[in-house]
Amino acid sequence: MSEHEYVPKSKAAKWFNDRLPLLTLGAHLTDYPTPKNLNYWWTFGGILTFCLITQIVTGIVLAMHYVAHADLAFASVEHIMRDVNYGWLIRYIHSNGASMFFLAVYIHIFRSLFYGSYKSPREVIWIIGLMIYLLMMAAAFMGYVLPWGQMSFWGATVITNLFSAIPLVGDSITTWLWGAYSVDNPTLNRFFSLHYLIPFLILGLVVLHIWALHIPGNNNPVGIDIKKPSKDTVPFHPYITIKDAFALLVFMIIFAGFVFFTPNVLGHSDNYIPANPLVTPAHIVPEWYLLPFYAILRSVPDKLGGVILMFSAIFILFVLPWLDTSKVRSAVFRPIYRQFFWILVIDVLMLGYVGAMPAEGIYLVLARVGTIYYFLHFIVVMPVVGYLEKTDPIPMSISEPVLTGGAEPSLARKGNDKV
Repeated sequence: MSEHEYVPKSKAAKWFNDRLPLLTLGAHLTDYPTPKNLNYWWTFGGILTFCLITQIVTGIVLAMHYVAHADLAFASVEHIMRDVNYGWLIRYIHSNGASMFFLAVYIHIFRSLFYGSYKSPREVIWIIGLMIYLLMMAAAFMGYVLPWGQMSFWGATVITNLFSAIPLVGDSITTWLWGAYSVDNPTLNRFFSLHYLIPFLILGLVVLHIWALHIPGNNNPVGIDIKKPSKDTVPFHPYITIKDAFALLVFMIIFAGFVFFTPNVLGHSDNYIPANPLVTPAHIVPEWYLLPFYAILRSVPDKLGGVILMFSAIFILFVLPWLDTSKVRSAVFRPIYRQFFWILVIDVLMLGYVGAMPAEGIYLVLARVGTIYYFLHFIVVMPVVGYLEKTDPIPMSISEPVLTGGAEPSLARKGNDKV
């Protein structure tokens, strides 16, 4: 019997656990051997779970008062803000919660890119995580449409029209999405239904994501495999739970700052104007967390080409574990790749900025340059650098840098000579 195996104390607990081993599962989660060198970048998994639960709970409450009808949706949102007890708070938590959710998921993704958490044997974990990300974007887009303001209506019109670029079947798909021949009441009903459903699909994938994580175990900043349990691990509780709780508290303070002091700073003022199909806003933009992909979409003059590039920018991440040729996971020991990683971060931030600007002049040039580098990073830079780069010495264990004051070449095994 493993030292971490839970044994029920009472007859009732044993009876229940023999039929549904939830108690054993709970003990496994608390005693789960976790690398002891995890830094605060690893706390965003727990923060993302908090964000998802917050969105589901507030979304259910909002759905009790929201009316999914083109003539009543805008007024129902104002009713929630003005007449429902603490409706303003619930709505601001939900709307800003979407931004906090994406902020946390982007940090989570870039942490994985830096420390190589997508590499073998964690490819399935990475792919499930990207599926969650895709569903998040779908839910966020549909949720943005629900207030039925000017930006909601025209954002839905622009994005759904992209499907019309698909040869032969594009117009049929667009009409099916609309439920009519333009964005109207059937579109709003469909989006509301799907916006309510998708978070529960995300929740199911999160369970799979955590389950898949517990098979190979956590990656760590050093990026080397560890044996569980060993001197390199600690029980998940209380060590990691206390660390996650502190990080979550700091995150909640930042979250509360947006909700109580600048609740509309991440939104668009045009969405406080009722939807008007006869008046086009001067500049149609999606929410900030979709702006990099919007910039890629607009960087191509051809509509179909822009759509293909935009979706390719997401789907290229699915094959990332096979594009990276380096045998060393962590960028801590990859001096050349580390520089290209920060160039990618700057590139994505630039794409987000130009995505919010008009598609003209210098902004269009920057969008095209940013798009070219984005794809070159994954298709050219990662395979070539991974093959040619000479990595720094890697410690034999995660305890070694602490005990020796650093990874000494005499005490470390080196990475592949070619990488």
